[in-house]
Amino acid sequence: MKKQGKIWHWLVVALLSLIWGTSYILMKKGLRSFSTYQLASLRILISFVCLLPIALRNLPKLNKNNLRSILIIGFFGSGIPAFLYPLAQTRIDSSLTGMLNTLSSAFTLAIGILFYKRKAIRSQMAGVFLGFLGAAGLLYSGSLTLNYYGLFVVLATLMNGVSNNEVSKVEGLNGLQITSLSFFVLSPFALALLLSTDLHAVTLTPHWLQNFSYIAILSVLGSAFANAIYYSLVRDTSPVVASVVAYFIPIVATLWGISDNEHPAPAMFISVLLILAGVYLINRPGIIKKYLKINKAI
Repeated sequence: MKKQGKIWHWLVVALLSLIWGTSYILMKKGLRSFSTYQLASLRILISFVCLLPIALRNLPKLNKNNLRSILIIGFFGSGIPAFLYPLAQTRIDSSLTGMLNTLSSAFTLAIGILFYKRKAIRSQMAGVFLGFLGAAGLLYSGSLTLNYYGLFVVLATLMNGVSNNEVSKVEGLNGLQITSLSFFVLSPFALALLLSTDLHAVTLTPHWLQNFSYIAILSVLGSAFANAIYYSLVRDTSPVVASVVAYFIPIVATLWGISDNEHPAPAMFISVLLILAGVYLINRPGIIKKYLKINKAI
C-alpha cells in the first residue's frame, strides 16, 4: 500500500509539472488578445463553471470552521496569483516566470515555520537561502537593476506558500472539494471585474477565439484539475513534499519558451540550479548530515 502511494505521488508530480510548466506559455498566448484582468477573471470563472456541480453539492460543508481557510486558499492560492502571473508576463518571458515559480517550495517551508508551527533543520534553512539567492540572480537584469516585473511572480509564489500550508489545516474536505469551494467564493469578484473591462475590444484582435481557447485550456487543466490533484497530494503527504513539483516546472516552461522563440540567458540556468539545490535541501532535510557521517566513517 505504501509503495502504491509513492507511485501515485510521483505520477501526480509528473502530471502537475507538465500542466503547470505549460501554463505560462498558455498565458502568453492568451495575453495576445486579452488584458491581464480579463485573462485572470476568465481563468477563475471558467474553473468555477467546471467545478460548479461539485461546489453546489458540497456547499453544506462550507461552515464557520473552514470558511477562513477556504477564503485564504481561494484568494492566495488561485485568485490573486491568477492576476500576478500574467501581469508579470506583460514584461518578462514565460520561461522566466516558470523558473521563478520554483520559489514556491522555499516560501512553503518559510511560511510554515513562521506561521504554522512547522519545524525545520539547518539544512532546510540553507535550502531556503539558496532559493532566494537563485531568485535574485534570475531577477538581476545585468545592468545593476532588477527586473521588477519578476517580483510579481515572487509575490505569487509567496501567496502559494501560504495557501499550501493552509490546505493541510482544512478538516472534512478533500482536494476536489477544497478546489471547487475556493473557486465558488472567488467567482463573484472575478465576474464583477470581467464585466468592468472592454470585452468588445477583444473581438477586434486577430485570432481572439484561438487565444480564448488557450485560456480555457489553462483554466480547465491548469486551475480546476491541477489544483484539485495538488491539494489532494498536499493532504496525502505534506506541503513541503508536494512542493517537489517545483523541480520540473522550469524545465517544461523553458522548453515551451524556447519553442516560442524565447532565448533564456545562460546565466539564468545557474540561478535555476541554485534554486533547485535549495528545493532539494528543503525536501531532503537530513542529506547534509548523512553525507558528513559517511565521509567521517571513511
